[in-house]
Amino acid sequence: MKPGGQFIELDKAIHNRKSFDCGRDELNSFVRQFAVRHREAGISKTMVLPTENSENDLFDICAFYTLSHTEIKRETLPTNLQKKLPRYPIPVMLIAQLAAHSQAQGQGLGKVTLIRALRHCLEINAHLPSNAVVVDALDDGVQAFYEQYGFKVLDSHGNRVRLYIPMNTVSQLFV
Repeated sequence: MKPGGQFIELDKAIHNRKSFDCGRDELNSFVRQFAVRHREAGISKTMVLPTENSENDLFDICAFYTLSHTEIKRETLPTNLQKKLPRYPIPVMLIAQLAAHSQAQGQGLGKVTLIRALRHCLEINAHLPSNAVVVDALDDGVQAFYEQYGFKVLDSHGNRVRLYIPMNTVSQLFV
């Protein structure tokens, strides 16, 4: 599976969603069944890295990420960050989904996809400011993946650990 050149918005007319398999049912199900619906409903936007070549006029998906907005409670942030913020919910970008196809794993696509997602968050931040980027880790391995790139534990969100990275830190990554 050879990745194409750039991430583009998921389009059911040209992307083979059914062939995507990252080894996690929750992520597979999302890209196959819900990503397009969520975009149409104005809930989120999914960007995909298609394969270089198509089969039957459809490109397989090597990796994808999904962005949305959410908010966090000021009190969940470390004390040093709380002092600078108002006493109401704080707007943040959410990397709602991020995965690489199992046939493309081991090629650094997780890191590439995360970098592209963070850059996209920064681009959106220029027009619609957010205080941070948050992710909900599926398990300890996913948590460790994000922590190696500077994400810190924020709190527990449902059954998952929510991590964050301040938008100021994200902006420094792309200087």
